[in-house]
Amino acid sequence: MSYAIILGNRELRALARQQLAGAWGKMALATLVFMLISYALQFAFWEYSPFSNPRLYPFALIAAFAITGPFSLGMAGLYLRRVRGMEISVGNIFDGFSRFLPSFFLFFFALLFAGLWMMLMIVPGIVKLLSYDMAFFIMRDSPGMGPLEALRRSKAMMMGHKWRYFKLHMGFLGWLMLSMLTFGIGFLWLIPYIYLSAANFYENLKASQPSPPAGPAISAGLGQPATAKRPSMAGLDAGTWNR
Repeated sequence: MSYAIILGNRELRALARQQLAGAWGKMALATLVFMLISYALQFAFWEYSPFSNPRLYPFALIAAFAITGPFSLGMAGLYLRRVRGMEISVGNIFDGFSRFLPSFFLFFFALLFAGLWMMLMIVPGIVKLLSYDMAFFIMRDSPGMGPLEALRRSKAMMMGHKWRYFKLHMGFLGWLMLSMLTFGIGFLWLIPYIYLSAANFYENLKASQPSPPAGPAISAGLGQPATAKRPSMAGLDAGTWNR
């Protein structure tokens, strides 16, 4: 899919609703599988579980954290495939495990950097998270890219667009409240709706910007060369919405 201009959030959500048609079942099932695996690991051994085991519980939490990055990469791929008119399957959510370490470290570094900002003030931390939100889509489109480079490119891509992206998500507040009234069942429709809207935002933004120049190879897939030429990032760390 290609875009001539930057679309408004209402148009992006309308596209997402169109893309849900005929594919909601697979997307809802993919969401359910991810939630069941994640929650099973988190709550299987906790205090009030019939399988309660204080010794195993910390390891289960670590396992749940470890798989979040690969699942996030797989979910990014699933929704990008749908946005681009490709065939999808529930199994796509496991595709991220083929890049387990890069996706794990992408999730880890994103939380770490945003957490450090949140130690100063909540709002800058939220802004930082928004600036990193395209990173899994970027890594999905660039299989050889390391996590720090994916975060850097996400920050550059989101420069001047974080407030619009924040408002895109605020548009789901009503749906969020309705989903809570359905005892969580509504989330099986809402989560794909949100993911598809984010994927459309990424595709639209990517098409509206020039492709970044190819940089040197990234050592061990984890970092970026200190000498890589790139646009100045100083303005991104000011914690402002419109930079």
